[in-house]
Amino acid sequence: MITEKMNQAESLDAVVIRFVGDSGDGMQLTGTQFSDTSAMFGNDVATFPNYPSEIRAPQGSLYGVSGFQVHIGSVEVSTPGDNLDLLVAMNPAGLKTNLYAVKPGQTIIVDVDSFTKKNLEKAQYETNPLHDGSLENYRVVEVPMTSLTKEALKDIEGLDNKSITRSKNMFALGMVYWLYDRSPEHTIEFFHKKFRNKPYLIEANTKVLNAGFFYAETIELIPNSYSISPAKMAGGTYRIIMGNTATAWGFLAAAEKSGLELFLGSYPITPATDILHELVKHKHFGVKAFQAEDEIAGISSAIGASFAGDLAITTTSGPGLALKGEALGLAMMIELPLVVVNVQRGGPSTGLPTKTEQSDLLQAMYGRNGESPVIVLAASTPANCFTYAYQAAKLALEHMTPVVLLTDGYIANGSAPWKIKKLEELPEIKNHIVKEAKENWHPYDRDEETLARNWAIPGTPGLEHRVGGLEKDRITGDVSHVPENHEIMTHTRAEKVKRVQNYIPEVVPEFAEEGDLLVIGWGGTYGSLHSAVKQLNSEGYKNIGFAHFNYINPLPKNTGELLKKFKKIVVCELNNGQFVNVLRMHFNQDFLQHNKIQGLPFANSELIEKFKQLVK
Repeated sequence: MITEKMNQAESLDAVVIRFVGDSGDGMQLTGTQFSDTSAMFGNDVATFPNYPSEIRAPQGSLYGVSGFQVHIGSVEVSTPGDNLDLLVAMNPAGLKTNLYAVKPGQTIIVDVDSFTKKNLEKAQYETNPLHDGSLENYRVVEVPMTSLTKEALKDIEGLDNKSITRSKNMFALGMVYWLYDRSPEHTIEFFHKKFRNKPYLIEANTKVLNAGFFYAETIELIPNSYSISPAKMAGGTYRIIMGNTATAWGFLAAAEKSGLELFLGSYPITPATDILHELVKHKHFGVKAFQAEDEIAGISSAIGASFAGDLAITTTSGPGLALKGEALGLAMMIELPLVVVNVQRGGPSTGLPTKTEQSDLLQAMYGRNGESPVIVLAASTPANCFTYAYQAAKLALEHMTPVVLLTDGYIANGSAPWKIKKLEELPEIKNHIVKEAKENWHPYDRDEETLARNWAIPGTPGLEHRVGGLEKDRITGDVSHVPENHEIMTHTRAEKVKRVQNYIPEVVPEFAEEGDLLVIGWGGTYGSLHSAVKQLNSEGYKNIGFAHFNYINPLPKNTGELLKKFKKIVVCELNNGQFVNVLRMHFNQDFLQHNKIQGLPFANSELIEKFKQLVK
């Protein structure tokens, strides 16, 4: 049990912390534990894990650095933050690749044991930065973490030297817990669950965690600790949730609400695989999860499940969506409900598989042969991945057409507090399943309002019909090569998607409803853009509005009307300008662009500087 600290902690509204080290140093676990503990305390939390593409990059190398950033606050937190209040660097490479982000005068904690000649050379340091004066603008805390970890664990049996050394991340975590007035008890409970069959690991990790906590308390290099009060949030039960987990749960909820079984046909791909991992855990909800041999088999199995009457989904990232394109066109032609989740990453080709990007929008919109429209949605926060997964399933079932749901690595691997929802609070989901044959029944009879066709389940007496990729007669569904019929069916499928506008909300601007500048974003850039415009608004820039799009195809009905209310419009994207080109196709407006293609999210500072320039 940790004793209460005697000193008075300095109160802060928010703090940004980054843990960095080798990919084997446990930085993701360290950051996750700090995030979970802060969420349990009641802080608002946003996280951003950042790790190398290589499974195990060379130890000590610059491109092998793994990091985890967390932003906690007693105020609203919508991004993982920009400049750091604390950097914990477990080696020279971590320090070198992340020093740029630390605010002058703020704290850097380093494992001084790792600053060997060999590691300095790997990090391309000509001199030791701890001795050459290059860090004089920061408060540097040099801690022999590796040595102190070994000393703390010298009497514990069953541990080899590698296991002892790997425990140093818990020493760092213990120090940070003291520094920001956190209790280690939640992490100790985690040890008891994770290592319940290995009591010596429970003892070792607990001992090192406490050793780091008490070390920070006793050394004079850290004069005081800091306190971040709980945030004021709407009442309810919350949990910290990652975007991929929220996506999986949204589909679980949709299956329960619709009364259908959930089928996932998927092939593992970074950064979407965790959706598969999560859904596999829930067979008790009737989930059928199939790990296919490739991307094409994944979507094809999902189409088969949809034909058989399941809520069918398939998950992937950019390269996988390219492979799924032909089968997605098949689902569109057959007019079956299907949700394709694309967790976007840096491209093209293999690209930057562990980095974030928004460069698959045009592929989602147009990446199929022929006239092949589908509904396209984009989630914008880790928590609302639940909402838009649910909504994607609802639209697919109610409109009998495929839906592409776009998330990205930033929000899929990030986490945030999520208010747990009850099933009765969620909107109703209808379907077009035909229970029995009626006189003059045809498979392509349509709902007059939505144009959704009938959904006839195989094996239902009297509902036998043909499906396939060939063009079909607009009523019977039989193969048709009649030119006029093909044109009618092409227009019908397009009109069906367009009519979805009648069932989605209008886009609502924030901060200003009209004025000098409208900032437009879509998908996972929401937190950064919202935070930047909010700060400008607090500085007196009341003439800047912000509109964020979650519905891409079709666009909300009032989009054109909104655009006319602002003198300038800037579209901000983590790509080379894809959504702005979609808008240009639809609206005769002058659109400015602000783009970033670095595998990283927008920084608040760069956005604020850009927006101020535009309203001068």
